[in-house]
Amino acid sequence: MTPAVPASNAAQVADAIRTAILDGELVPSQRLVEADLCTQFGASRSAVRSALAELAVEGVVERVQNRGARVRSVPVEEAVEIIEVRGVLEALCARKAAERIDAGQVAELRQMAEEMTSAVKAGELMRYSEINSRLHRRIVEISGQGTAGATIERLRAQNVRHQFRLAVQPGRASVSLPEHVEIIEAICTGQGDQAAKIMEAHMASIADAIRRAGAAASH
Repeated sequence: MTPAVPASNAAQVADAIRTAILDGELVPSQRLVEADLCTQFGASRSAVRSALAELAVEGVVERVQNRGARVRSVPVEEAVEIIEVRGVLEALCARKAAERIDAGQVAELRQMAEEMTSAVKAGELMRYSEINSRLHRRIVEISGQGTAGATIERLRAQNVRHQFRLAVQPGRASVSLPEHVEIIEAICTGQGDQAAKIMEAHMASIADAIRRAGAAASH
């Protein structure tokens, strides 16, 4: 009988796999071979198996009969739903961040706004996308909303393919940049309700962009 795996070990492996998916190291529909994952993450077979089971429950990984596990490919309709749910949660975090932010964090977020503006001007879309992701995570951290943050990360892992497509879509960065700058300013000036409103509108614009991209790809 396989000895029980410490929960922390399996949880750490699940976090590592989830991060690899978010970073694009593991891509949608890619097979997840247990032996390879054991080598990649220095984990036992039982820890990897437990981690894959956890990620399957989250909807990040799917089990395929007689073929093991693979990174789940999320259809457009579900991707839009995920963004809409994230919109509600991230609006909450924006409101709370505006209530809790300190002077050091104000300087940090405004620096991110400058970096994002510089990246867009230089046409560095992947750099812009990386700062964008970091900004959203930092807002959640400043908000102190741990439960919302954990849920957002699980949802982000499911939607990484669609987020990546948007990141390189011509003209998208010039639309999202002013939205991010407005969110940052509302948070930095303590306008919680305004920050939440702009964040929800920003996430709605992402949902619309994913919907349009999906419709264009189907024709």
